[in-house]
Amino acid sequence: MESVEWLPRLTVATIIERDGQFLLVEEYAGGEELVYNQPAGHLDEHETLAAAAIRETLEETAWEVEVSAVVGVYYWTHPKGHTFVRTCFAGRALYYHLNQPLDDGIQRTVWLTRDEVAALGPALRSPMVLRCIDDYLAGKRYPLEMFSYL
Repeated sequence: MESVEWLPRLTVATIIERDGQFLLVEEYAGGEELVYNQPAGHLDEHETLAAAAIRETLEETAWEVEVSAVVGVYYWTHPKGHTFVRTCFAGRALYYHLNQPLDDGIQRTVWLTRDEVAALGPALRSPMVLRCIDDYLAGKRYPLEMFSYL
């Protein structure tokens, strides 16, 4: 029997709140289904988790941000079998780059309240989207120094 290597996908996301609204992207998942997600993406080689979150947010939304805390680390397995381990950061928007193109697959950015996000239901990319917002609103914050890079 051939062994299949299990490789979880290491991802990052940011919670960016402004005036009670959260920055989300409307994107195509797998190139076909239009869904909503936090600015999120994969870690690049030799990149810290915080740096990946800042980079992905800029690439997907054209917003330059700073991150100040970790909201949580989330483990989720997609019904099709892929497992994701997401580190979600809390941050704030610093500057919008008006003429910057958005990553492939990103249709637009939106600012939505928690209730508007919850109302999207099955249009959310994963259950991690609302859970990250709820944990943020519950005040969950962990120091960035919790990560050690050796």
